[in-house]
Amino acid sequence: MNTVEKIHGIPALLCAAEGASIAAEADILDLIGDAWYQEARWIVVPAERFDVSFFQLRTRVAGDIIQKAVNYRLGLAVIGDISVHTEASSPLRDFVRECNRGTQTWFLSDLEEFRQRLAG
Repeated sequence: MNTVEKIHGIPALLCAAEGASIAAEADILDLIGDAWYQEARWIVVPAERFDVSFFQLRTRVAGDIIQKAVNYRLGLAVIGDISVHTEASSPLRDFVRECNRGTQTWFLSDLEEFRQRLAG
């Protein structure tokens, strides 16, 4: 079950680790709808919810999903250990590093790191 938590005054939809795999742009739409309905500004998704294709940039799945979140003016945080994917792909490592420099999409190790990033 997804829950909304205000973190430093910012509502974030915290997604459960259990749930349907996110393998395409259409799969994120339910989460976007849930976030909008609950007036969340961030969607926080455990990394294990994403299909392996999300971490293979050539599939364009990550770009499509992130762009959908951007279109709805929502932040997207991928929470968890993705080192198996970043160690296998230098383009993914670069992509993650660039995302983490911004304010829209973050790849973070845990929820506490997300809380710290929101704190400023």
